[in-house]
Amino acid sequence: MKRLIEQKVIDWKNSVRRKPLIIRGARQVGKTWLVENFLASHFDHFAKVDLEERQDLHEHFSGNLDPKKIVEALELSVGRIVPGKTLLFFDEIQSCPRAIMALRYFYEKMPELHVIAAGSLLEFAFGDISIPVGRVQYLYMYPMTFYEYLLATDKEPMAKLTLCHPGSLSETVQLKILEELKTFIFVGGMPECVKVYKESGSLVETFAVQREIIESYRDDFSKYRPQIDSTCIDAVFVKAAHSVGEQIKYTKMNDAHTGPTNRKAIGLLSKARIIHKIYNCSPSGLPLAVSVNASRFKVSFIDIGLMQSLCEVPISESILESDLLAIYHGKLAEQFVGQEMRAKLDSELYYWSRSAKSSNAEVDFLTTFKEKILPIEVKSGKGGSLKSLHLMLKEYPNCPEGLVLYSGPYKELKEQKLKFLPLYCAGNLEAILAET
Repeated sequence: MKRLIEQKVIDWKNSVRRKPLIIRGARQVGKTWLVENFLASHFDHFAKVDLEERQDLHEHFSGNLDPKKIVEALELSVGRIVPGKTLLFFDEIQSCPRAIMALRYFYEKMPELHVIAAGSLLEFAFGDISIPVGRVQYLYMYPMTFYEYLLATDKEPMAKLTLCHPGSLSETVQLKILEELKTFIFVGGMPECVKVYKESGSLVETFAVQREIIESYRDDFSKYRPQIDSTCIDAVFVKAAHSVGEQIKYTKMNDAHTGPTNRKAIGLLSKARIIHKIYNCSPSGLPLAVSVNASRFKVSFIDIGLMQSLCEVPISESILESDLLAIYHGKLAEQFVGQEMRAKLDSELYYWSRSAKSSNAEVDFLTTFKEKILPIEVKSGKGGSLKSLHLMLKEYPNCPEGLVLYSGPYKELKEQKLKFLPLYCAGNLEAILAET
């Protein structure tokens, strides 16, 4: 499976300012696969230390954290480690908190050795353990994008077409890609799910894998109970999947626990990249982060396939629906857009909402392009209201136009300053706008 993040790890390998790298992300998004099946092939030697499986090796990090002594001890188990030629990989590093503390000394005393680590739920595992700020680099990994899914399922020609401006494609081609997107919405971007679907062609088998992944997440929550009650984490985890597209209220996320406890659970899930906060802000100026209202936010879930599994979306009816925005009240479409934008931009996402006595207004997403703010609505092509988008364009002159992602082909309404883009364009907005 080709992953777009591959170039970033190659850039790290070749960088003269290289530091030990921690690939972060939720469990089973492909971190270990990336290191073992891609990056390792660019070295003469590969030494893997699975700190979850090899609990016996934790003792090498219990005392002096001198990297030379650690390497000497590890060589007895994993073979020769040669700086400049060997890639030393600490997998599941969250299982040994002192191993991450040791990374600062690898940077300071053995910078010529390529050291990489992968970890999930670091905030859950470490607690008050000191993370070596400035001595390590981080790279976040997300589930597969729609483009990566198409490559993995042997649809490379279609994948290339998703990178084209939709206005250059026929309506038939755009609708064909949207039809494939419907399958992706149910399969999702977790690599194992994509692999099983490719090999079996069965959504039933794919759904079974999704349930297994969800259970593995829940097992992880129970491991770190000292941080927070695992029953609270689990309840908020499920509720977050149901709450995509809605403004979050802590007290309504879990009736069995207090608002502050739910807030802590959301914070931990957010730091672990299982959910992603989409902050409310004003489109009055740049940068958008300046006007963020931290108390008002929506969430995007880690993966659309896992989301629909947790929400128990009725597949038999939904699979026949031609309008993707009509499936599960449009929540899956909004999740898809948030998931694609997050993977592409690897940055915060924003939305706009305004409450007034006479009316409420909300625009699903805000992005920036060439120092301009662009509002994005995810709406049905069957008469979905765009009142909020029109209001925003009228009130904020620094928003030159609005984008509408929907279940139809490209069209432009210049008199309304609107561009309608097929939903699959969510992960390629910057390139499309650059061509316009």
